[in-house]
Amino acid sequence: MSNTPTPHNNAVPGEIAKTVLMPGDPLRAKFIAETFLENPVCFNTVRNMLGYTGTFNGKQISVMGGGMGMPSIGIYSYELYHFYGVDNIIRIGSAGGVSDTVKVRDIVIGLGASTNSNFAAQYKLPGTFAPIADYDLLSKAVEVANENDIKVVVGNVLSSDTFYSDDLEAASQWKKMNILAIEMEAAALYMNAARAGKKALCILTISDHIFTGESLSAEDRQNTFTDMMKIALELA
Repeated sequence: MSNTPTPHNNAVPGEIAKTVLMPGDPLRAKFIAETFLENPVCFNTVRNMLGYTGTFNGKQISVMGGGMGMPSIGIYSYELYHFYGVDNIIRIGSAGGVSDTVKVRDIVIGLGASTNSNFAAQYKLPGTFAPIADYDLLSKAVEVANENDIKVVVGNVLSSDTFYSDDLEAASQWKKMNILAIEMEAAALYMNAARAGKKALCILTISDHIFTGESLSAEDRQNTFTDMMKIALELA
């Protein structure tokens, strides 16, 4: 394609699979590739946003970091969808619990992604757009979780532009609307997927809870991360 390589990705067409798993941390992408994929090959090192393609159970799959926040994942997912022919992007990350119905160690699947971001303004829509996951990916993720006896909670998450918010009441306001957890990327990913006519899903591990103060130890984070990966890898 004439648009590749891009300013942010030095891959050439054919080096990236149709399905990309996207953690925020590029070093986590490296860990996933080296731990779960067979014969992983690095396709991107620009800005150290590492990306790899390998196989899992005979299926080609890629994993690439997406960075922190909606501007970052917005760039990488846009290029993957529009310039590299990617059909499915599955965000895999952590989130802070908000709802009383979720606890640390739970895996949350974002059915929808509310946001305090202005990302949707670019589309000049005559109303409010509701960013949602692809149903086929979501239903398959739930099916895989059930088959592996992994607890998942499905619902609405908040994609926030701020990690350190000056509004100390914001989390309580979102909690009353039954937001399950807060993260920072899903809404932009879902919007990019909708605009491109592609598919997206966000799978999150609750690493801490904003209202209870609970948080996972390093060992617990690793164990729960493995459960999340069992789900994501089966979606390729």
